Amino acid sequence: MSSNAADLINVARDQVGYHEGREGGHWNNIQKFSPAVPGLEWSQGEAWCATFVAWCAQESGNAGRFPVTASCAEGVAWFKERDRFTEYPVIGGQVFFGPGGGSHTGICVAYTASTITTVEANTNDGGSSEGDGVYMKTRERRSDWVYGYGIPEFSEGVVLADPEWKDRAGALYFGQEASPTDSPSDGAAGGSAPAADGGSGGGDAGDGYEPFPGAEFFHDGQNSDVITRMGERLVAEGCSAYAEGPGPEWSDADCESFRNWQHKLGDSGSDADGIPGPKQWAALQVPRG
Repeated sequence: MSSNAADLINVARDQVGYHEGREGGHWNNIQKFSPAVPGLEWSQGEAWCATFVAWCAQESGNAGRFPVTASCAEGVAWFKERDRFTEYPVIGGQVFFGPGGGSHTGICVAYTASTITTVEANTNDGGSSEGDGVYMKTRERRSDWVYGYGIPEFSEGVVLADPEWKDRAGALYFGQEASPTDSPSDGAAGGSAPAADGGSGGGDAGDGYEPFPGAEFFHDGQNSDVITRMGERLVAEGCSAYAEGPGPEWSDADCESFRNWQHKLGDSGSDADGIPGPKQWAALQVPRG
């Protein structure tokens, strides 16, 4: 199944390489997006980075989850009024640049500990806020140019790096890195990220995921197909510490692999001891046997 975030990002990516009009040797801000967004027809010929985001939301089925405005400053205000604004990256979130976020905007499609990957309109190879087309950009995550991110209310939940959202319903916390593949499928966990509300996680009947068996389940001598399936998911997430396997018997390699997953989620200290916790387990989405 798809997700709101993935649909948005796919629509945005499909426009990479598009250029505005050119007249008399100059780019002219004439583009296809303004006439296609009801209420923003007037913005033809103006800076169009925010209009592009509104168009992507409209075309991907995310109307109502993003502001319909040609103003970056109004976009910031729209998210803040809804208590859905953060200084941390958000997969599928609207990223705002410059003082007060009023200079430029785009869509965040991935992040690492040090960078963000975005799709931005009305920019260029140099990253200008008054450019000529739609570009995929990689920017410094902690740059002063990055003001913050609007958090869309995706039906499947939202993946983000804000630690204050760790315990909120409909949130999956990935502190260090994330991409669209980390977003849960639409409806996979009752319309929100698995166990983000602090429940046991991944255990609702029919959701397709293995219920959290409890931390005490993971000990030397434990032998279960659940451990094999957990290990297979850890391998798929690039967290493997296995020399061979994974297999059904709990081992040091399982513990170390799960510790790698905890680090990927941004956890540390006692939250990264290699023993699964309920939210970490839910985020891994181990399939039922």
